[in-house]
Amino acid sequence: MSRLWIQNAKYPIGDAIEHGDILCVDGVIESVGHIIEAENAQILDAEGDWILPGFLDLHTHGAMGVDVNSADADGIRRIARFLAAHGVTGFLCSILTDTEERTLRAIEAVREAMHGAGGAQVLGVHLEGPFLSEVYAGAMPKELLRSADAEWVFRCLKAASGAIKTITVAPESAGVPELIPTLVREGIVVMLGHSNATYAEAKRAIDAGARGITHTCNAMRLFHQHEPAIMGAALLHDVFCEVIADGLHLHPDALRLLVHCKGADRIIAVSDSIMATGLSDGDYRLGANEITVTNGDAKLKGQNVRAGSTLTLDRAYNNLITYAGMTQAQAAKATATNAANLLGRSDLGRIAPGARADLVRLDASGVVRTTLIGAKTVFQKT
Repeated sequence: MSRLWIQNAKYPIGDAIEHGDILCVDGVIESVGHIIEAENAQILDAEGDWILPGFLDLHTHGAMGVDVNSADADGIRRIARFLAAHGVTGFLCSILTDTEERTLRAIEAVREAMHGAGGAQVLGVHLEGPFLSEVYAGAMPKELLRSADAEWVFRCLKAASGAIKTITVAPESAGVPELIPTLVREGIVVMLGHSNATYAEAKRAIDAGARGITHTCNAMRLFHQHEPAIMGAALLHDVFCEVIADGLHLHPDALRLLVHCKGADRIIAVSDSIMATGLSDGDYRLGANEITVTNGDAKLKGQNVRAGSTLTLDRAYNNLITYAGMTQAQAAKATATNAANLLGRSDLGRIAPGARADLVRLDASGVVRTTLIGAKTVFQKT
């Protein structure tokens, strides 16, 4: 039996901030609060630092020169190690709209990496497309977008063997309204995005079981007083809203407004990171697209169209506090707890007895010092 006794920590419990200890036994949190003694425990003195639930990134296309669409399992593991250094303990690999052959190959690489990445845990696959709007394609290759096809989905599901966790669809695309209940029955979380949907179309999709909005405000029809559109449905209905909190995809005050409208329990910070993340400016790829990164801002080469980001979730956590006025406890929800709730994972994203001891230690400046998965150190700042 292995025991880790984390002492002298500040940590969030719901909306409150507690000061005390966390006892982990065999990789699971056993108790929190004032712990008098833990026999044969390894001690980690947090020295008053923050201990937060490990960040969960549900939308990343890559990092450190690795693009998910073309990566092998070793490439996915390289992403996992990089993310762990930024406080991420679990993530979904986002596969950009691509050919069926390349999509299936990417799914297989992710499946292989799920068996052990040596960094953040690979939780599965997010399919971003291909049932999306050409009007709001963003960085999606328009020639590969298509009408909803249940047979295509089932071929992917068969190849994934349970690895597909989320999918982004445009609710107005042909066949999508009929497909959503099928996806929900298969246990896949349906996200709405890259969409020109009217308010009525988006509401029908939510009523049918869609549970979230992909990179809210970006690549979607925005609110109008006579046609609230998909953006209005995102604001009014009980769905989770992804946000890319880099100060570029959302103006800081737009982020603050979105948080104010939705509340801290329905915001999910994502990176939407690409292969350039962690590297210098220059030319890269995102799936089939050529990308240019200038001052950390990724755009389709030669176009003024954003194509993912170079954001990391430790930066997003700090930006939510600085830009949106969130408390540390609220930012912890947005970077961990809410994502776990969307996935239906009560064992992740929280500091509570019975939860996995996937934790991140931040100093007073918000810098990651240690990342723990199952109470084992996967990153230590030197």
